[in-house]
Parts: sequence; C-alpha cells; structure tokens
Amino acid sequence: MRFATKSAVLIAIVASLFSFAKFEHCRVHGWGGSDVYVHACYSDLPALLLDRHLNTHQWPYKDGNNAVEYPPGVAMVMWATSFAVDHDYKQYRNYFDVNAILISLLFVFVVILLKKMSAEYWSLAPLAPAVIASLFINWDIWAVLPALLSIYWFDNKKYERSALSLGIAIATKFFPAVILIPAFFNLLQDKKKLIRFNLIAIGSAIAINLPFAITTPAGWWRFYKLNISRGVDWGSIWHALSVFGINTNALNIFATLTFILGTVFYSIYIYKNKMNLAASAFLIVALFVTASKVYSPQYILWLTPLAVIALKNRNQISRFWIWQITEMIYHLAIWQHLAVVAGAKFGISDHVYAVSVFIRIAGLAYFCSGLIQAPKANSTADHAPQSA
Repeated sequence: MRFATKSAVLIAIVASLFSFAKFEHCRVHGWGGSDVYVHACYSDLPALLLDRHLNTHQWPYKDGNNAVEYPPGVAMVMWATSFAVDHDYKQYRNYFDVNAILISLLFVFVVILLKKMSAEYWSLAPLAPAVIASLFINWDIWAVLPALLSIYWFDNKKYERSALSLGIAIATKFFPAVILIPAFFNLLQDKKKLIRFNLIAIGSAIAINLPFAITTPAGWWRFYKLNISRGVDWGSIWHALSVFGINTNALNIFATLTFILGTVFYSIYIYKNKMNLAASAFLIVALFVTASKVYSPQYILWLTPLAVIALKNRNQISRFWIWQITEMIYHLAIWQHLAVVAGAKFGISDHVYAVSVFIRIAGLAYFCSGLIQAPKANSTADHAPQSA
C-alpha cells in the first residue's frame, strides 16, 4: 500500500512538472499579447491578478462590474494567494508559481484518491496529455478534489461527509452541482437519507455563499449574472454551429432544454441500471459541459478523474485514449485560433477551429457510448470503491 501511494505521488509530481514546463515560455517572456496563445501557455492565474485588481489585494467581490467570475471557494483562493507576492515586476510570475505549487499539491491528493477509488485505472488521469497541458490554466482542481471526495464517501455510505464535501465543491466551482442528480437516484429508496443528504449538500453550499451574498451582493452575483447573460462562447457546440451559420437566437432556452432533455434520458438509464455514483457521475458532467454555452480547455480536469472511476473493463481503455486524443486536438486548436484572433500571423481559421470542437464532442460521445454499452460492468456491486 505504501509503495502504491508513493507511486501515485511520484506520477502526480512528474505530471505537474511537465505541466509547469509547458508554461515556462510565458513565465520567462511574459503573459501578454498573442505570444501566450502561439506557445499555448495562457493561464488565468496571472491574467486575472491585474484584471481583477488582486495585485492590490482588493476584495474579490468589491466591484460588481469587475468582481472575480467565480464562486467563493475559488475567489478566496485567488484573493488569499495575492498576499504571498510582492507588487513588483515579478508579481505575475510569482503569483503563477504560488498557485501552481498549491494546484500541484491538490493534484497529488487527487491522484492518491483516484488510486483508492480505481486501483486498476487511476494512472490514466495523471498520464493524460490534455490533463497535463491544462493543469495550471485555472483553479478548477480546488473543486475537483472535494467533488471526488464526495463520490468516494457516498459510495462508502458515509453520506453526511459526502454531502458536506459536495457542498464545498459546489461553492468552489459550480459544476459539481449536477452530481446531485445521480445522488438523488441512488438514495431514492431511502427518503430519509435522500432528504438529509440534500439538506446538508445544498445547505452547506448556501452557508458558504451567504456571507458574500449579504455583504457584497453585486460582486457575488456577477458570476451568476455572467453565466445567465453569456452568449455563444468558445469551445461550445453552439459556437461551432454558429461558425457554420447555424445560430440559436434563444441560446439560454435552447442550451437549458438540451441539458434537461439529456438529463431525462440519463436519469431513466441510471435508474434502470442501478449505477452507483462513481459509475454515473461522469456521464452527467459530460452532458453538462456538452450542453453548456462555453467549454474551456481546463474542463478536462473535471472530466478525466470522473472518467477514470467510471471505467470498469479494459475494453473501454482504447475509447478513453481516443477521447483524450480528441481533447488534445482541441487544446492545441483553441490556442492557435486565439493566436489569430489576437493578431498573430499564423494560426488556424474559424472553420478549422469549429471542426476541432466537433471532433472533441465526437470523442467524448464515443467514450460515453462505451460506458453505456456495459451497464452491468458499472453496477453498484461491482464498482464500490475501497473503504478508507
């Protein structure tokens, strides 16, 4: 067990170092202009330091027009880490480095947890090129860890811990909220546990948000306002369709209905096949990001750990790698397209970029179809994680 844990730690550290190396060009030459896209080393970590006035340690929700566009968990990390760097010419690099170190530590814990949850396939996550390439783009890993912990505790029937961890994850990055859907069907036969789980999960998320909503409501609301009012954005299927002249005028309604319709079919499927949370969480998050109005490259950090714990047989591994290849194609495509948008002489056109979006979605659908074709392999009895 100690050797297995050490191997998980070692692989996670090596993956983090490779990711750090990917961003080295920007660390050395700066984070501005089209150069960050040409070298695929753009990161929100230094970009938002100045844009959200974190370099002056301004409260992240102070200004309703320029507040950080994240829930409180990430907002507090962004703000707290700003105190670890001095206001000088190295502030962007130092801020990136401080956050990269913390993200690397969290990634180590994620990989150790995956080792507990999927003893056979855990190493796929830190070895996935798109994961390595995306590790330091944003603060997403801060939500990935509590979301995974929630699933781990849930499938070990420690529902109170699971619910609390899920609430923390939702208050950090909103995407784990969709995990409430498969959790609902897993607890449907026990109404008392179902009610208690939802009260703790939703209640803890509200409790974390409430002080910010009361004290700085305009700044706190900006995250939700941006997501409601957001139009067609990078990486989404809606953006790719718009490039080819297929526009959706009522985008909010269309995207929401697409997710709702997909959720109905998803709910019927997991209820009929009695899938546990580890086996079913990936599918709902995959549906969520596909229907979403935006798909950022770092979303692969949401998906890959959940994909790993959903795997149950070796026949699905080839599909996993095909999907990961399509994610890497998209990862390279978006930066080279944004390079053109930012004024670089070389890059890829709108239509080539849109094709990369379709390739990514096709790869994700292909992998999902492999999981759906083998429901029995993903049953609760077969896929319960090891107890701590």
